[in-house]
Amino acid sequence: MAIGAFVESAQADGGEGYSGRVTPFVVLSCVVAGSGGLLFGYDLGISGGVTSMDSFRKRFFPEVYRQSQAQDTRVSHYCEFNSELLTMFTSSLYVAGLVATFVAASITRRYGRRVSMLIGGTIFVAGSVFGGAAVNVPMLILNRILLGIGLGFTNQSIPLYLSEMAPPRYRGAINNGFELCISLGILFANILNYFVIKITAGWGWRISLSMAALPAAFLTIGVIFLPETPSFIIQRDGDTNKARILLQKLRGTTSVQKELDDLVSASNLSRTTQYPFRNIFKRKYRPQLVVALLIPFFNQVTGINVMNFYAPVMFRTIGLKERASLFSSVVTRLCATFANIIAMMVVDRFGRRKLFLIGGVQMILSQFTVGAILAATFKDSENMDNEYAYLVLITMCVFVAGFAWSWGPLTFLVPAEVCPLEIRSAGQSIVVAVVFLMAFVIGQTFLEKLPMEQMEQVWSRHWFWKKIVGEKVEKKQAKSGKTALPSL
Repeated sequence: MAIGAFVESAQADGGEGYSGRVTPFVVLSCVVAGSGGLLFGYDLGISGGVTSMDSFRKRFFPEVYRQSQAQDTRVSHYCEFNSELLTMFTSSLYVAGLVATFVAASITRRYGRRVSMLIGGTIFVAGSVFGGAAVNVPMLILNRILLGIGLGFTNQSIPLYLSEMAPPRYRGAINNGFELCISLGILFANILNYFVIKITAGWGWRISLSMAALPAAFLTIGVIFLPETPSFIIQRDGDTNKARILLQKLRGTTSVQKELDDLVSASNLSRTTQYPFRNIFKRKYRPQLVVALLIPFFNQVTGINVMNFYAPVMFRTIGLKERASLFSSVVTRLCATFANIIAMMVVDRFGRRKLFLIGGVQMILSQFTVGAILAATFKDSENMDNEYAYLVLITMCVFVAGFAWSWGPLTFLVPAEVCPLEIRSAGQSIVVAVVFLMAFVIGQTFLEKLPMEQMEQVWSRHWFWKKIVGEKVEKKQAKSGKTALPSL
């Protein structure tokens, strides 16, 4: 755990000799900025719930709807919701966000954190309008692209803003507020999905998609009244008097000279760095680059976004009904939200490395347990007994809780802490880009997975190999009485 050791040493040195406390002004500023996490969380929660709604799939993805409604027990559960168009709806957001975050890095560095948040919030509102008014799949995809651009800007700038505004000794707790807002956004989305499913006319999904405008509007309006961070004020125009006044207001004390001196020194070094993305690849920044690449990578390969994207779909697959599957998603998110609060309370006391290790072990054990339950009780084309389905739900609650007090909040906190000012915006962009890239890969491929016993289907539908093996596979299927699986 070389990365963990580096993180601990960086945290231990931060803020030594600084004065101040958590003032109402810094809390208000960070609450407004941190609310941007609601945007990301709401989208994560709403997309999975909406795609599990019969009315939504019937209108936009009729093939998936017919497949999921079919009573033919010969159709594999593994492929019940498989559709390239459906996965494109889910994952197109992350391609747009990946591209947008690199544009946001330049704007954040040149024009400030507030400007990036303002741009992101405004574009997110526009995307929400297209989602609620969608009449065809292209409008849905445009909705996802605009939301992705908005998230690319907000996810890049908000963690930087929180880290630079927070008192160093409480930076972990305040920065974790962003992850708490993500969790709350998912929770609100799950609850909303659960209630709009009752609308018999079948347009409840419009409410779910359009309500994303509310947190975005709150962020956009709130950012107008926020101050810039002291770091950026000094970096932009060298106005130390203005930065001192803001620091005194943020820290609730006039004894801010040491922190101000450190900010001035960091700013002076930052001005000598004209190309952050080029410089972050230099040898002296290699530890920071490794942190910015590997932490978000492992954040995604934990499998958390499979839960965020497809939890209602998965719960329906193992036998729960439409409303029960949505309610199960609410339960798992309540557990995650509670764990986020615990993380805020302990992260600055116990350090980052311990939480990484504890949460990682907890998630590994949970995944092994779920795998064992599914292997023992879940048949390819038969529903699971309810008692085992709810045992899966409990285990997944343990899994999301482990993520929510470790790899979730620390993914955005640690890179912002370890990257110095001159490469901080570039480092944060790399973090967001890796998150979005891996989220896209996971979102685009998860529903494509087949059990090993059915890998012959891959060859039978390949453009070349189907000419050779297709006839043999068809005869085998006819003999076994199984239907062909949907194309990949």
